[in-house]
Amino acid sequence: MTGKNDMAKKTLQTQSDDADARLDLRWHLAASAAEVDATELEFALMRAFEGFGRWQSECLASVCDVAATGPENAMLHIIRMNDRPKSLKDLARLMNRDDVPNMQYSLRKLIGAGLVERQGSGRAGVTYEVTDLGRQVTDDYGTLRRRLLIEAIGNVPGFAARLAEAARTLNLLSGIYEEAARAAATHRH
Repeated sequence: MTGKNDMAKKTLQTQSDDADARLDLRWHLAASAAEVDATELEFALMRAFEGFGRWQSECLASVCDVAATGPENAMLHIIRMNDRPKSLKDLARLMNRDDVPNMQYSLRKLIGAGLVERQGSGRAGVTYEVTDLGRQVTDDYGTLRRRLLIEAIGNVPGFAARLAEAARTLNLLSGIYEEAARAAATHRH
């Protein structure tokens, strides 16, 4: 029986390879095989980012009456992370962001919704932490996330290991993008 299964897998893989060979994946960003692979990954990242943002917004909307974007939702959970206050600098570093005015807008929105509070004064002494309402919302979000997302992930055999490898790959890729961005900024005309 194993021989038939192996044969079926090889046939399916060959059919998939044949279908891929018929697709024209080359364009101005993807002339070589390495460029095709990088470009396909970038498109997958864009689609995953947008899907992730929609998931975050919908999950948050299911547990509270706050209309927040995916990044605003992420900011809320990062502020709650380890149950300790975060400065704007901490948030920027943890989220790998440098768009401080947009981050400040998101913080004002979260504060206005009663989910986050600002403490301290001056440039260096300001921190943000979740309120009691923010703690309840993030707890409810976590519960719904476990039921809808984590349970679905658990139903895919071997997917947890694939996620761990994907996280390592994305962290490595993040560093490569950062270095490439520095090089581009350094050599800009």
